[in-house]
Amino acid sequence: MEQHKKFMREAIQLAAQNVHGNNGGPFGAVVVKDGQIIGSGTNLVTRKNDPTAHAEIVAIREACSTLNTFNLEGCALYSSCEPCPMCLGALYWANISKLYYASTKEDAAKADFDDSHIYEEFNLPKQDRRIPSLQLMREEAVMVFEKWIISEKKITY
Repeated sequence: MEQHKKFMREAIQLAAQNVHGNNGGPFGAVVVKDGQIIGSGTNLVTRKNDPTAHAEIVAIREACSTLNTFNLEGCALYSSCEPCPMCLGALYWANISKLYYASTKEDAAKADFDDSHIYEEFNLPKQDRRIPSLQLMREEAVMVFEKWIISEKKITY
């Protein structure tokens, strides 16, 4: 348990430093493998003008670079806050094996980081969502998947 607290303290400290440095939102994250931090990140949304530069995404990118792989199976991610829908999706795509978080999405909402509208959008029919979704050219796009299926050069993930 002490080791988990050590890594969580690191994530929380990164979040606090980010507030002090005014680099983005109050979020920090570390990726750990075999008891070692292999990636860390803070929210850099406003510094980089990148809405995807959340702490978890930044930490995942660094960990993948460190290990030279896109598969972080066997790694744990420690986040100062419960991940947003985008970051949670990234954890699944990266095959993170375990997630530890400190504050909740409700705590984040009190600080004006409210993702509830995104969760609500997921449950709406496509035609009722805030961002209109229109399907075009499905047949042509499906042909690309068919080529992928038979490709001998593909790297599955």
